[in-house]
Amino acid sequence: MSLRGMVPPDPQTAVSEECFAVVYVPRRSRKRFARGCVGVMDSAEAALAKAAQQDKCYAARVVGPSKSSEGQYIYYLLEWL
Repeated sequence: MSLRGMVPPDPQTAVSEECFAVVYVPRRSRKRFARGCVGVMDSAEAALAKAAQQDKCYAARVVGPSKSSEGQYIYYLLEWL
């Protein structure tokens, strides 16, 4: 995993983890998302199925949540599914 531009996960805790999610965004050009725009899912299949049911929602593999320098909790995109 490339950590360029990301707040690195804490290796001693499970606060920031890789997970599958459904991300609500107008278009897929962003690389980080507010916690309120991310729905964590149990699997890639569940994320794909949920995203297919909603407009402007996309399945992704993300890492987070991490606290940004602005004090918000964010997720970082690893890949779109």
